[in-house]
Amino acid sequence: MKNIRNFCIIAHIDHGKSTLADRLLQTTGTISDRDMQNQALDDMDLERERGITIKSHAIQMNYHFEGEDYILNLIDTPGHVDFSYEVSRSIAACEGALLIVDATQGIEAQTISNLYLALEHDLEIIPILNKMDLASAMPEEVSDQIIELIGCKMEDIIPASGKTGLGVDKILEAVIHKIPSPKGDENAPLQAMIFDSVFNSFRGIIAYYRVKNGVIKKGQKVRFFNTGKDYFADEIGVLKMDLLPKKEVRAGDVGYIISGIKQANEVKVGDTITSPENPCESAIKGFEDVKPMVFAGIYPVDTEDYEELRFSMEKLKLNDSSLVFEPESSAALGFGFRCGFLGMLHMEIIQERLEREFNMTVITTVPNVSYHSFMRKTPDEIFIVNNPSELPDPSGVDRIEEPYIKAQIITKTEYVGSIMTLCIDKRGELKNQVYLTQDRVEITFEMPLAEIVFDFYDRLKTVSKGYASFDYHPIGYKESDLVKMDLLLNGEQVDALSALVHRNNAFDLGKRICLKLRELIPRQQFEIPIQAAIGAKIIARETIKALRKDVTAKCYGGDISRKRKLLEKQKVGKKRMRQVGRVEVPQEAFLAVLKLND
Repeated sequence: MKNIRNFCIIAHIDHGKSTLADRLLQTTGTISDRDMQNQALDDMDLERERGITIKSHAIQMNYHFEGEDYILNLIDTPGHVDFSYEVSRSIAACEGALLIVDATQGIEAQTISNLYLALEHDLEIIPILNKMDLASAMPEEVSDQIIELIGCKMEDIIPASGKTGLGVDKILEAVIHKIPSPKGDENAPLQAMIFDSVFNSFRGIIAYYRVKNGVIKKGQKVRFFNTGKDYFADEIGVLKMDLLPKKEVRAGDVGYIISGIKQANEVKVGDTITSPENPCESAIKGFEDVKPMVFAGIYPVDTEDYEELRFSMEKLKLNDSSLVFEPESSAALGFGFRCGFLGMLHMEIIQERLEREFNMTVITTVPNVSYHSFMRKTPDEIFIVNNPSELPDPSGVDRIEEPYIKAQIITKTEYVGSIMTLCIDKRGELKNQVYLTQDRVEITFEMPLAEIVFDFYDRLKTVSKGYASFDYHPIGYKESDLVKMDLLLNGEQVDALSALVHRNNAFDLGKRICLKLRELIPRQQFEIPIQAAIGAKIIARETIKALRKDVTAKCYGGDISRKRKLLEKQKVGKKRMRQVGRVEVPQEAFLAVLKLND
């Protein structure tokens, strides 16, 4: 066990951790040059196309160093704030972390939050300065930032380049010398923590685990602690580029288990594997339950595909345990699911994966967050509102509280003014402003989560020309003056377009949504009023004019009353039509509400 090292790679998005992982795999001979491709560990098309890591990937490398053979278990983690849950799980399975900082960009917001996660678990941190081969690298400046952040010495920082392979040998040497070997007792009862799971259509569910104590053997009976169910370990092994079967996996190592499980809900990430004959006393405390931040409805375009969508969502949940969903129905869209996501990118990725991996075309409703509403009759009881249509009758509501976040933005000094204006527009409150260096500043705001759900991140990138990094964490609920805004089409409420908004923003938002819908809803034979309403009060209105037939074309000359009679007759017909007519809302209309600023 003294020759095993478990470590993960943490960094901000796009700081080159997957490329550096490629070089580590090549140097240790885990992957041959012939099979090598960029982002070797990222096995999803989406990851390669976007150049981001969405899911953590574990792999075992063998390395011969100073006359001894070492086993290095590496976990490559995502860098985007929406996937920080994946990072927290990987950190729970490791003893050390490589902290990678881009020498051209310096320390960014997500670097800091991932570092704090690692320090909470007492991981050994190895700082690495990546992209040193670029002409725009600023090694001295960025090294000073790292020293200030983690309090290391200048000689501890390893200069490296994922592209050219510079410094890879030094990284492997540091991993062996600095990261402690895992602690555990092979003779103790079996205790292994599941940190990931994937679905294979031929083998069922494959769970990845880290053995803390004991030994897991092929064919033995195992028990999952939380669900209390027993299975046989049909196949166990370690994770190379492919799964490599073994007779046993010992304490301190990382491996996989296939036990013929077909039901998605039987494997919970964070669960403990033990043996029924000699069970361990307690489950391993690894990482906390994930809390969804953004809620949206996902509906099949064709209502008959509802069951298929449920099946697809359950499969996706195995690969991504931070996805939360429950069935719901809407008058406008039929049956679907209310889903909880960690952020907007997470929502986008799930939607794309449903389309690519399961051929499911879905409609996504306007995202919102969950609110707490308190009634006058029972002021101590919290009523959780995930969907605006669930809001109780406003006359009985005492107050509504909404979730607030603490947002950290790191940017160049020249963009501070425009970023502050953006945050204050979004009801943000400035809490702190710290100059990290002469031209880099960290601004801390407290703001409602609902305000960043829509387009905050995109607008932040625009006003800062891409030089701002953004990270946030929830700080609890605060009371706000919120109202429910309904949208009426032809007098009928469209529940999928309802939203809970701040009273001051309601008029402006209502007007903009009505204008957008007027552009997108096709004209009918009758006039369609589009109205935004708060309760019974209409706050904005637009009208889609009716398509008209020229009924007076046959009148040439003659008395004006003949023309008027024909027009009156047409008017009565249109009125009757409007009473029985139904308005179909095109799919683009639901998505367009998200892009009101375009």
